[in-house]
Amino acid sequence: MKVGEEFNKPRPGQFAASFDFVAEEPDLAERKKKELSVAKGARSDGDVGTRSPITVRDVGKVFVNTDGKTIVEALKDINLNVPAHSIVTFLGPSGCGKTTLLRLIAGIETPSTGEIRYKGQPVKAITTDMGYVPQGKGLFPWKTLRENVEFPLLIRKVSAEERRQRAHEWIAKVGLGGFEDSFPWQLSGGMEKRGSLIRALISDPEVILMDEPFGPLDAQTRLILQDDLLRLWHERRNIIVFVTHDLVEAITLSDLIVIFSKRPGRIKHILAVPIPRPRNVFEIFHAEGFNEIYDEVRDMLRDEMVFLGSH
Repeated sequence: MKVGEEFNKPRPGQFAASFDFVAEEPDLAERKKKELSVAKGARSDGDVGTRSPITVRDVGKVFVNTDGKTIVEALKDINLNVPAHSIVTFLGPSGCGKTTLLRLIAGIETPSTGEIRYKGQPVKAITTDMGYVPQGKGLFPWKTLRENVEFPLLIRKVSAEERRQRAHEWIAKVGLGGFEDSFPWQLSGGMEKRGSLIRALISDPEVILMDEPFGPLDAQTRLILQDDLLRLWHERRNIIVFVTHDLVEAITLSDLIVIFSKRPGRIKHILAVPIPRPRNVFEIFHAEGFNEIYDEVRDMLRDEMVFLGSH
């Protein structure tokens, strides 16, 4: 059996929908080279704010207790540019600071040292330009699916009529029509995750931050949601910063993979994924270049990971 053959096939019609995209640029290698150059770019680049709306400079994060004694140094000397219109994945061992960096970018936490900028301005608080999909279920349990999806529009003071219309459209996009008035506890795990995903997307944020959103799901549901994510991303090409422990998921989704060392987390490597888009998530193991990038990332992780898993 080859790698990946144990995964189930897509549901009828699911795969076909994934390829209704604009074709990838012909010179993929050159584009990937530029993306990698931007991600590692020198801090003297005058237009880095345009090419990289998110810039991270010399960032460290230390968590301390109430008496001022250090508990843990989570991150150290982090420097990164996130290119526009890209999917960037954070990959590394548990406890290496991936989620911490995501929260720093979101403005939920503040750096102990260094600075994060968004569109050239320091990130000092949560911004409505960014959507956030947390670990776990994510939806408000006291609200229906429609109310959950409408919520980002509600806080932006969008009219009730427009909220309902846009929520209806987004719910239909992920196949949840008919469940608008269901509460989260009445939905399956995969359905709830779709709701969480479109809640983050409905206000068309320029940046979407996703913290292991598909982690607890079964293999088939994960594939379907990865396919949903790429299909929706191709419509708008937002920036997505995605935390995962799954090497295959990182390769499937990403333009760039940022590999972290064990704690305190440092950026060990940044790799461009050479697989053209659009990508067939159900057959990613057969994509040209998959085996090479898989082996390269696995080898880079080997010294950091206690257990990488078998694929």
